[in-house]
Amino acid sequence: MATKRREPNNGPVIQKEKEMVTKMVQLYCKKKHHQHELCEECQALINYAYKRLAYCRFGEEKTACSNCSVHCYKPDYREQMKAVMRYSGPWMLLYHPVYSVKHLLNK
Repeated sequence: MATKRREPNNGPVIQKEKEMVTKMVQLYCKKKHHQHELCEECQALINYAYKRLAYCRFGEEKTACSNCSVHCYKPDYREQMKAVMRYSGPWMLLYHPVYSVKHLLNK
């Protein structure tokens, strides 16, 4: 039986989610790891998030990941992303207020 391979989704909703993830991880890395450039761990997290977003089963109808019924991240990455979101969320209001408001409205 052949498995059907899904095409990656790069629509506008997914692109906005990728931008939000990037901003949050960059802020986290800068504040927590004291790096001007992304460290390897944070870059790996972004790459993983991009992959998961590109193949999200909900595609352009996706909501915020925290509201999703399907947890598609591996447990280690899920814990890393939770830590990033917990830390970066409040800071996003200061550093990226437009992204923050859009993200909150998406919930």
